[in-house]
Formats: sequence, structure tokens, C-alpha cells
Amino acid sequence: MSTQPGRIIRLWQGVGPHLLPFASATSERLPMSRLLRLSLFQISCGMAAILLVGTLNRVMIVELKVPAWLVASMVALPLVFAPLRALIGFRSDNYKSVLGWKRVPYLWLGTTIQFGGLAMMPFALLVLSGDTWADPWAGQLAAAIAFLMTGAGMHMVQTVGLALATDLSPRDQQPNVVAMLSAMQLFGMVLAGLIFGALLADFSQLRLIQVVQGAAALTLILNFIAAWQQEARDPTRTAKTDAEEPGFLESFRMLRQTGPWNRRLLGAGLGTAGFAMQDVLLEPYGGQILGLSVGGTTALSAGLAAAAVCGFLRAARRLSQGTDAHMVAAHGGLFGIAGFSLIVLAAPFGTTLLFAMGVGLIGFGAGLFGHATLTACMAAAPPEQTGLALGVWGAVQATAAGCAMAFGGGLRDAVSALAESGALGDGLTGPATGYLGVYLIEIALLFVTLAVVGPLVRRQRQVPARPVTGTGLAGPAPV
Repeated sequence: MSTQPGRIIRLWQGVGPHLLPFASATSERLPMSRLLRLSLFQISCGMAAILLVGTLNRVMIVELKVPAWLVASMVALPLVFAPLRALIGFRSDNYKSVLGWKRVPYLWLGTTIQFGGLAMMPFALLVLSGDTWADPWAGQLAAAIAFLMTGAGMHMVQTVGLALATDLSPRDQQPNVVAMLSAMQLFGMVLAGLIFGALLADFSQLRLIQVVQGAAALTLILNFIAAWQQEARDPTRTAKTDAEEPGFLESFRMLRQTGPWNRRLLGAGLGTAGFAMQDVLLEPYGGQILGLSVGGTTALSAGLAAAAVCGFLRAARRLSQGTDAHMVAAHGGLFGIAGFSLIVLAAPFGTTLLFAMGVGLIGFGAGLFGHATLTACMAAAPPEQTGLALGVWGAVQATAAGCAMAFGGGLRDAVSALAESGALGDGLTGPATGYLGVYLIEIALLFVTLAVVGPLVRRQRQVPARPVTGTGLAGPAPV
């Protein structure tokens, strides 16, 4: 009886980390209150993302009667800026501010650009809809500038914000910090989607202006609070040195020499494409092939996001226990393969259960994979090149995701047209053929991802364990 209280205490000590997964993300240098405040920049980015790909997408097509091809082009415009995330990260690593900051100036610059895009966006959309005296090209140009500015600001804020979080957190806590920041972006997307949907339920042009410009003002407020007193001023950053600092290309070459970055980034890009190709197809597949209602497919999309959060948490726990990040990424790919296989089987069996299970596995695998690849880049980067490494990862991830989504939609239409014409045979004339073709390609991409990531895991096992120091990790020669 005397040992019973001790057993209960040990039980709760073991259960606690599962119930409070973000508690282990804190440290003496980065307490929970400060980390939560810093994560507000992810809330603003999630809000902008749901506006670009969700709320405004629907408003432009349904209420404003803008052609779907033009809407798709506008939504894809922010991807033009995605490759520049590497340059942004590099610049934030080496920026010499008069005030002694290197991250905050770029964080605030991105916030200002994002605010400007959102502030002009509702007026640009009204001109784009043709409900004004202006020529059509004026609306198209104004909307393109607004979408590009919003996306550019969002990419800049995310890259520099993650780099700042990396600067502030101890190396052993970085996987948990990444998990929390990723979950906060998803939380921001879900919360903003619900609020925007409720505010625009009774649609009017005036209400559209109020909602989008309110989001612009909230972006300034959230990011200002997030950045307040986060980065310490260092006067030594303003000192002039006689040594010539390397440029972007030279720094990137030096980064590649610290490890197998070619293979690491190739694996991240292929895996991201394998998971992202279905982003615009899952809901139509559930509605057209399985007969789900709009509410049913929307619920599954929410389940996909919830499963991704579970993947983030699981990855954070395994990485904090010392599991190799590339091993966790490979497990994410395996979960994705299993999920897509179930979705493929859902059509011939006509069951929504397999479809729901597949969606959950895809979300969970994507969470594992995204968290692990980001953490692998953070851990492998020298401390003075953290921003560059995160920027390169972000550029590869965002570009791969955007291109995969566009390619997936086009491929589905092309395969469906061939199937309907009978070119693929009598057994493949159904409407599911186009979707299944995309899912099979995604399975193939994930298998290729495993082949690319696999040698990284083996190589990590062959390297003798060494204590982590503040000087960075020296890896094997680049592939």
C-alpha cells in the first residue's frame, strides 16, 4: 500500500508527455509563454493561406463569377516567390542591421508586404469581377499583384520566423518547437476558415472588403506581438570587418559540402510532391466517386488536418528520443503508401470506410514526413547557416507542393478524357480512372522517395555517435 502513491505518480509522469506534447518544447531560454507568443506568426500565415486557397477561391468563382482558370492562375502566383525562400534565409543569416538585429527586420518586411497584399486584395477582386468601369486587364493586374504580395510576405515571414525559433531554442528541443509551430499554422487555418465562413455567409461586396482588410490589420497585430523582444540586439553585428563575406551561391556551395544535401533535398521534394498531388482531388473524389455530401468531404478534410497534427506530435516525440530524422521521414512515406492504397481500393469496393482510413493515414504520414525533413535540415545545418538551410527546405517544399497540385489536376483531367474516349480500354471508362491514375503515381513517387531517403538512414547508422556541440554537424561528402 505504501508504494501505491509512488506508482500513481510514475504513471502520470509517463502519461504527461503524451497529453501535453508541447510541454517538452520549452526550455529555460524559451519558456512556454514566449514560445506561444512567437508562434503567432504561424497563425497569421495560416490565416493568409486559407484566404488564398480556400475562402477567396470560392468567393471569386461563385459570388464574383470569375472564370475558374483565372482563379487557379491567381492562387498559383505566390509559388513564383517560393524559390526565393533560400535567398531570404541566407540574407537573414548575414544581415547587419543598425539596431543589431538580423531576423526581425526581415520578419517585419514580410509582414508589411503581406499586409499590403491583403489590404488591396478586395478592391482588386471587385475590379476583376467586372463590376466596375475599369478594363478587364486592370483587374487582372491588380489581383495578380495582390496575390503575389500576400504570398511573398507569407513565405518571408515563415522562413525568417522558423529561423528565429531555431536561434532561440536549444538544439535538442528543436523537433518539439517545429511540431508546435506547424500545429499552430494548421490551427490558424482551421480557426480562420470557420470565422471567414461565418462572416461571409451573408455575402456582400462591403462585407468582403471588411473581412479581408480586417485580416490585413490582424496580420500586423499578430506579427508585431510575435516579434516583440524576441531577438536580442547584438551591436557586434553592425561592426565592419575586413574579411569579404561569401555570397549566396558560395554559401550554398559551402552548405552542400557539410553533408548529403542534394539527396536530402531531393527526398524532401519528391516526398512532398507525392503527398501534395492529391490536395485538390480528395474532396471531388469523395463526392463524385463515393457519393459523399459536401459536409462529408469537408469533415474528411478536417480529419486530414487533424491526422497531420498527430503526425507532427508523433514525429516530435520520436525525434526527441533520438530517432534518426530520415528514418521518421521514411516511416511517413510508408504510411502515405498505405493510405493511398486504401483510397484506390475504396472505389471498386464502394466503401467510405476505406476512404476515411486512407485519408487519415495520408495526413499522419504527411505530418511525419514534413516534420522529419524539416528537422533533418535544421539539425544538419551549421549554426551560422540556419536561415539558409530552412530557406532551401522551404523553397523545395513549397515549389514541389505547388507544382504537384497543378500537375495532379491536369493529369486527372487528361486521364479522364482518355478514359471517356475509350483509349484506355472498356474496363477503364469510369469517372474514377482519372483520380486513380493520380493516386498510383503518388504511390510510385513515395516509393522513389524511400529509395532516395534510405541511404541517408544507413549512412547515419554507420557514422559513430558523437555528442552534439554548438559548432554544427559535419556530415559525409555530398551526393
